[in-house]
Amino acid sequence: MKIVFMGTPDFSVPVLDALAAAGHDVIAAYTQPPRPGGRRGRELVPSPVQRRAEAVGIPVRSPVSLRGPDAQADLAALDADVGVVAAYGLILPQAILDMPRLGCLNVHASLLPRWRGAAPIQRAILAGDAETGVAIMQMAAGLDTGPVRLEARTFVGGKTAGDLTHELASLGAAAMVEVLRNPDAHPPVPQSDDGVTYAAKIDKAELRIDFTHTGEQIDRQIYAMNPPGAFFEYKGERVRVLVADWDKGDGQPGLVLNDHLTIACRKDVVTPVRVQRAGRGEMSVPELLRGFPIPAGTRL
Repeated sequence: MKIVFMGTPDFSVPVLDALAAAGHDVIAAYTQPPRPGGRRGRELVPSPVQRRAEAVGIPVRSPVSLRGPDAQADLAALDADVGVVAAYGLILPQAILDMPRLGCLNVHASLLPRWRGAAPIQRAILAGDAETGVAIMQMAAGLDTGPVRLEARTFVGGKTAGDLTHELASLGAAAMVEVLRNPDAHPPVPQSDDGVTYAAKIDKAELRIDFTHTGEQIDRQIYAMNPPGAFFEYKGERVRVLVADWDKGDGQPGLVLNDHLTIACRKDVVTPVRVQRAGRGEMSVPELLRGFPIPAGTRL
């Protein structure tokens, strides 16, 4: 098929690769424009999709909007069979959704209608969902409301948001290739009106660990916010907690209980396992404590 691909972050790249590997003709890759980054934010950094598309010779387009007549005329001229969308980051007007012969298909990282919206992976972990997955959705007006053609499932337990992002990108890529191989075998099925939840965008304030929450809640937060990593502060420095253990125990919330950095919560305790100081690489807790002691009795 002649495919217009639309995506931006790392999550999108396996889908793009799978389309090309399956023999489809990806005639253009639409992605978000380069953003300030690099050293002190002085460089414009292209998206992962732009870098990958350019590396394999796929033409790249980065409009700031698809609502204007010029942008829509440019896309219409491509005469695509289908649009494939994976975490693009722009709202597609109805005119765009209707333009390809088979419409636009989206790789969404949840089992719809649960977790419609911007941060389905993190919200699934925070909520303690036992399983999640990907849905290949026929795009329609509304926030992730379109009918679903195919889904794939996986377990959540013990995985960080980074782990799940990588896994779901691979599952979504395979599912999209399967739908495109024989669209008639995967007709669109309307989503249920029951069980709808919304995955709001992650706010920076949600990265700060509040030890007046329960150990279970903090454990979920640590896994859901990795990357970039939930954090606590000690002596004016942020310490990001990337992996932790949660266990039974008690103490005043925020109190360091032993020399292994076990920390009391409102209920139960958490013990960081992998951490990161500002400007430094990931390290174990013993490595942290050798250079940055946080003694028992400290209140975080």
